[in-house]
Amino acid sequence: MLQQKSTGISNNVYYFPEFLALLFPVIHGGIDWSHPHEFLDKELQQIVRDAEIGRRYADKLVKVWTLAGRETWILIHVEVQGQSEPGFDKRMYVYNYRLFDRYQVDVVSLAVLADSSPDFQAGEYRRDRWGCEVRFRFPTVKLLELGRDWATLEAADNPFALVVMAHLMAQKNRDGAKRLDAKLQLIRLMYLRGYSKDQVLTLFRVIDWLLHTPPELESVFQQALSTTIEDKKMAYITGIERLGLERGIQQGMQQGMQQGEVAVLHRLLQTKFGEKFTDAYRQRIDKANIDTLLDWSEQVLSAQSIDEIFR
Repeated sequence: MLQQKSTGISNNVYYFPEFLALLFPVIHGGIDWSHPHEFLDKELQQIVRDAEIGRRYADKLVKVWTLAGRETWILIHVEVQGQSEPGFDKRMYVYNYRLFDRYQVDVVSLAVLADSSPDFQAGEYRRDRWGCEVRFRFPTVKLLELGRDWATLEAADNPFALVVMAHLMAQKNRDGAKRLDAKLQLIRLMYLRGYSKDQVLTLFRVIDWLLHTPPELESVFQQALSTTIEDKKMAYITGIERLGLERGIQQGMQQGMQQGEVAVLHRLLQTKFGEKFTDAYRQRIDKANIDTLLDWSEQVLSAQSIDEIFR
């Protein structure tokens, strides 16, 4: 859900403050935003490699400063599985204590439950034996529950609310035409809120990735997009900006397709081959073009070994 400048869910994250303001407002209010926040990818990768606890989905580790001047690290995890995972709370605990043990800094773990199961809840890991007890609690947000108050999301003056709306729309609408309508609705909202061209393009890359539509609807979408941009409410956009926006969105659609295929292929290979799906294979996937990714995805079901796919 947190997005990179070039791709729209990592290092140079545009909407980290907005993400916290919308989903964890108390934490947002306790941070001194006059101090630049810093993303600690290397530190997180080291912990992930060390933690042999199955599937790994920890997303971002961010250094911030509290209003009291204390350095604090925030570990953000986005859980997107459609069903509960028995080891989820344990994994949150393991990452937290490993970070503290290695770096001796305060670590606040946050979980965004972006799954489609209303019954899946998390937020506490606990074990005890003979009076010796460990109890670890962490804040969580369930996006499905946010969706129950759609009017508030729609009225929110926060760019990240559009990302949440896109995610919920994607879960609800599997039909391509309905996704196209949802995508156009969100683009109109961006303009009605007065977002700049750069903001629109950045958010669109995220929205297009979440609300992916079939290639056969692309021409329909482009025509509807042109009509939307020509609307009198968007008359402040110059002809040059309009052309740049359309080209930027077309590029964003291509990037969104590739990012979505990368994410799907990662999950398929991790599920089928487990530990045999190594970092070397992940790097090849991250560098591949869309045609190669589609070819690999088609081979996953029939392949007897991971080498068959990447030979």
